Amino acid sequence: MISQLFKPRGNSSARALNAVCGLLILLALLALPWADIEVYSVDPWIELGRIGRGLVMPYWDGWQILLQAVGQTIAFALLAVAMAVPLGLALAMLFHWRAVRIFCASIRSVHELFWGLIFMQVYGLSATTGLLAILVPFTGVFAKVFAEIFEQQDRAPAETLGSGARGIKRYAYTLIPQSWPALTSYTRYRFECALRSSAILGFIGLPTLGFHLETAFKQGDYSEAGALLWAFILLIATIRFWLRPRLLPIYILGAIWLLPETIGFSNGGYLWQFISQDIWPKALLAGQWSEAADWYAGMFSSQVWPGIVQTLLLTQLALVLTAIVVLFTYPFASQALAGPVMRWPGRFLLLVLRSMPEMILAFVFLLLFGPSGLPAVLALALHNGGLIAFLVANASDAEFGSRLGRPDDPGGLKRYAYLETPRRFPAMLAFLFYRWEVILRESAIMGILGIATLGFYIDSAFEEIRYDRAFLLILATALLNILVDAVSRRLRRAAGADTPQPGRTH
Repeated sequence: MISQLFKPRGNSSARALNAVCGLLILLALLALPWADIEVYSVDPWIELGRIGRGLVMPYWDGWQILLQAVGQTIAFALLAVAMAVPLGLALAMLFHWRAVRIFCASIRSVHELFWGLIFMQVYGLSATTGLLAILVPFTGVFAKVFAEIFEQQDRAPAETLGSGARGIKRYAYTLIPQSWPALTSYTRYRFECALRSSAILGFIGLPTLGFHLETAFKQGDYSEAGALLWAFILLIATIRFWLRPRLLPIYILGAIWLLPETIGFSNGGYLWQFISQDIWPKALLAGQWSEAADWYAGMFSSQVWPGIVQTLLLTQLALVLTAIVVLFTYPFASQALAGPVMRWPGRFLLLVLRSMPEMILAFVFLLLFGPSGLPAVLALALHNGGLIAFLVANASDAEFGSRLGRPDDPGGLKRYAYLETPRRFPAMLAFLFYRWEVILRESAIMGILGIATLGFYIDSAFEEIRYDRAFLLILATALLNILVDAVSRRLRRAAGADTPQPGRTH
C-alpha cells in the first residue's frame, strides 16, 4: 500500500540526520530575505470569511454542468493513465539503457500544465491536448517507478527459466507476476494524482473542474466554488469504492464518450513546423551564431536566471514549511497519539489537504494575500505536508497495531516527542526528499497565477506567441528539476534516511 514505509537503513544516525536537517533549515533562512512573500491584500480576513461561508454553505444551480465537469475530469485522468501504464511498462523493461533513462527523466521533469500549453499550440483546446498533457509526463514516471519495483524483486524465479529466457518472457513469467501487487497499488495512486492534474488543466481552458473553480473564484461566487471543492474532495475520497478493475472497460468507454469537443483550431500537421522551426530563435535557424549567442545571453540574464532564483527560493521555503506541517499534523491522525476516535477529524483534515491540488490552494491564497510568493509557499506546504503526514500516520498506526505496548511507554506529549517522532523521522525525511522534486515542479507552474517563478515567464512567452522563449524556459525548468532530484538523492543517502517504496510520493 501507499502508506508502507521501509525501516531505516543501518547506517542511519542522529548526527547525519541532524546535519541534513540543519542544512535545509539554513538554506531556508538564507532564502527568506530574498523571496517575495509580502502580503499585499489590505484586509484578507473579510475575503477569508466569505470563502469560509461558501465552504460551509455550498450551492450549485446547474447540477448537469457540475456532473459533466466531474465526468470530464475523470475522463482525462482515466484515459491518460490507461495509455501511460503500458507505455511506462514497456519503457521500464528497457530502463537499463541510458538513452531510455534520459528520455524518461526529460519528459517527467516538465509539469502537466506546461505540456498542456505546448500541445495547445498544435491541437488547440481539445481532448488530444488534455490527454497528452497527462500522458507524456506520467509515462516517464511510470517507467521509472516500475523499473525500481522490478529491481526489488527476487531474481531466483527468473533464474529457473534458464539462460535462454530473456526480455519479454522473463518479465511476463517472473517479474511482472511478482510485482503485480506493487504495480497495481502504485497505478491506483497515480490515478489519484491524474485526477488532480486533470482538474488543474482547467486553468488553461480545458473544461474540467479547475476551469469552473477559477471562474467561480474570479467572480467571487464562493458558494459555487465550495460546491466544486467538496465535489472534488468527495471524488478523491471515494476512489477505493468506485474504481473497480472489473468496471474499467465500462469506465473507459464512458470516458471516451465524455471527452470534450475541440474548441478553436486543431492542426496536427503543424506539429513538425512547431518542433523544427517555431521553438528555435530565428538567428539560430539562419546560422547567425553571434546573434543567436546574444539572444541566449539576453534571455538568460533577463528571464531564465531570475525565474530560476525565485523558483528555488520558494521551493526551499515550501520544503521546510512542509516538514513543519507534517510534524504538527500527523499526531492528530495517528491512533497511537490521538486515540482510535479522535484521530478521525485529523484524518479528514489530511484528506482535504492531500486532495486539494496546489494550484487551487495557491489561487485561493492569492485572493487573500495578493500576488506574491506567499500563496505558493503556503499551498505547496499544506498539500505536500498533508500527503506526507497521511503516510507517516498510516505507518504509525500499522506499527502501533502490530506491537505490544510496554507498561512504561510514555503517553501524550512525551510519547510524541520521545517515541513516535524519532521513529518516524528518518522515513519522513526520505518522503520529504522524494517530494522535493515535485515541490520544485509545482513552484515553477505557480507563475501561471502571476507569481514570478519560471512559469510566469513561460506563460508570458506563450501569450506573446514567442515559442522560442517558451521552449528555452521549459528546458531550463526540466534541467533544474533533474538537478534538484539528483541533489535530493545525494542528501538522502548522506543522511542515511530510509527510502520509501519507489515513487510512492512522486
